[in-house]
Amino acid sequence: MRALVIKTTSGLDRPEACNQAFTVAATAVAAGAEVSLWLTGEAAWFGLPGRAAELELEHAAPLADLLDAVLEGGRVTVCTQCAARRGITPDDVLPGVRIAGAAVFVEESLADGAQALVY
Repeated sequence: MRALVIKTTSGLDRPEACNQAFTVAATAVAAGAEVSLWLTGEAAWFGLPGRAAELELEHAAPLADLLDAVLEGGRVTVCTQCAARRGITPDDVLPGVRIAGAAVFVEESLADGAQALVY
């Protein structure tokens, strides 16, 4: 199975796009794929404790549950520049969430057998 790298730039400003990215990531983890979920732009806030619970979307799984599923079986990254613009530090993020930059995203996306999706 290919690795799946998912980037979402959407947060509370675009709840459907954001929830779709998290849903695909959690579903891929459940299917046994190697998953890397990147939180960029307004999605960077969801790397902090309690913030995923702020997104409520009718007929969708709770974002906090989807995030937990990805953290259990995949990797979650907050973009370095996005974190810096929002004053988010490594001490602020949830356990298991890392902060990394574009070079790491490109490396993951260009790895043999990887598939990248952007929401």
